[in-house]
Amino acid sequence: MFEKLNYRIQKKPDLYMDEDIRELSGTHAAILATDGFEESELLEPKKALEAVGVQVHIVSLKPGRIKGWTSNDWGKSIHVDYTVLDAFSMDFDFLVLPGGVINPDKLRNDQNAVAFVQTFINQHKPIAAICHGVQTLIETGFVRGKTMTSWSSLKTDLVNAGARWVDKEVVVDHNLITSRKPADLAAFNQTMVREFIDFHTRHSLPNTIGYVQTF
Repeated sequence: MFEKLNYRIQKKPDLYMDEDIRELSGTHAAILATDGFEESELLEPKKALEAVGVQVHIVSLKPGRIKGWTSNDWGKSIHVDYTVLDAFSMDFDFLVLPGGVINPDKLRNDQNAVAFVQTFINQHKPIAAICHGVQTLIETGFVRGKTMTSWSSLKTDLVNAGARWVDKEVVVDHNLITSRKPADLAAFNQTMVREFIDFHTRHSLPNTIGYVQTF
């Protein structure tokens, strides 16, 4: 399984940048975020997914617009497509959890947001989380037994929650993709797209027989 997956990376190293590849057309991804999301960690994965045909929907705690955070100040805002409560009735294929210090702290303290994340876990659908985005996953208990990475200050939180933390730019453990920080976005986006394509084409969990891969 590992060797086959590694071959795919070498075969299409810039998969998410090729506008002619629309392998995920007809699929839907939810990006769960609220005010204070790290701007690049939402906008760049959104662009990468849209480049391969994914319809991306912003899900948040409130309607209207939410503000990003960049360079120690407020950044761009983005329109919210669905509130968390409305999103429960939608059939999403994938979930993305951007970071930012403010954003996940608000989400992890909202029962509906945590329950929304839990629906993806219950249905064994792929989840991609970067930087502080893993904090919401901690609240679900899903991280126990998983090999993951994150912003370095969350290492103790993840270890205490039962995860195995590693200092790598991107880690794949079954249907969970995690990265550390904005500097890892290129690897995060490439891996996220590859794993989502695997899931979509196989109609089951990609390469799930005991693999963990780090880069």
